Amino acid sequence: MYGTIARFQVKPGMEAKLDELQQEFAAAAVPGFITAYVYQMEANPHDHYLVVVFESQAAYQANANSPAQAARYQQLRAVMATDPEWHDGKIVSISQPSAG
Repeated sequence: MYGTIARFQVKPGMEAKLDELQQEFAAAAVPGFITAYVYQMEANPHDHYLVVVFESQAAYQANANSPAQAARYQQLRAVMATDPEWHDGKIVSISQPSAG
């Protein structure tokens, strides 16, 4: 698996729009997309972290280079007060509770 972690600030009053956009993006049926999480920091509610997971680096890069993703990014950037700080990488460990 592969993905990215982004740190950014949301413009005041745009939290609901951020959530709306995330729901729209999740429904877009992007090949290889697994999940995304948005964290809002307690210390500063304008600070957010976005964690996105893809099945592979190839799927992640295909999405990142697509015109559809460029359009989605422009919508997302409109709710941000700052440019995001991106950190891409291979997911090397996952911890989940057992199903038993």
